[in-house]
Amino acid sequence: MNIDPRILKQLSKVRGKRPLAVINHIIKHGFVTSQELKDKYGYNHPPRAARDVREQGIPLVTDRIKGPDGRSVALYRFGNPDDVQENKFGGRKVFSKAFKQKLLQEQDGCCAVTGERFESRYLSVDHRVPYQISGDTGIPEDNPGDFMLISLPIQRQKSWSCEHCENWLKQRNPAVCRRCFWASPKSYDHIAMEKCRRVEVIWLEDEVQDYEVLLELARRQDTSLPLFIKQTLRDNIIG
Repeated sequence: MNIDPRILKQLSKVRGKRPLAVINHIIKHGFVTSQELKDKYGYNHPPRAARDVREQGIPLVTDRIKGPDGRSVALYRFGNPDDVQENKFGGRKVFSKAFKQKLLQEQDGCCAVTGERFESRYLSVDHRVPYQISGDTGIPEDNPGDFMLISLPIQRQKSWSCEHCENWLKQRNPAVCRRCFWASPKSYDHIAMEKCRRVEVIWLEDEVQDYEVLLELARRQDTSLPLFIKQTLRDNIIG
């Protein structure tokens, strides 16, 4: 198949086994299906293999076709060469233990979003601006401000929110991401481009009984706890 030189240039940088399997199959056949990735290459989560290719800065288009059993399967092929992202050379970087320890000290062992303290193994190094938008900005140790530690549940929430954001889907502007709650939870203009504000509140140890009292009061008023807290603040503080 004829492949645009811009895509070929980016393809030549790839070294990982899994993205190369996807790439080489597409080069030979023009596309690869999720069923082929599973049956031929043993990738039980084909979208992850396709994402590996995209994380190398190579555009992939996803279509749907009928598989051998009649069910719909994904079909992946190279996309628009104008969408090649050269700043994603080499894929995601592996963070060193020393770098994570540095962030642990700076954040006092707390999740950057909730402020809740966790053991190190429950916190993950995360790009403030999603890798899919900006790629890696260089050596992590030289750019610690581009990263933060967040808890695994928060990481899943952030991923879902970002992947459904208009900026992720169309604009891909890093500046928009930097002003988002998920990148700068202490100073932000929006959450996934929606005019929104968010507060994470955790009740710990003896505080749990306070939570139970609030929950019971909300039940008596036949409302949800978040709405009850908002109304109570409005009535007693905001006015």
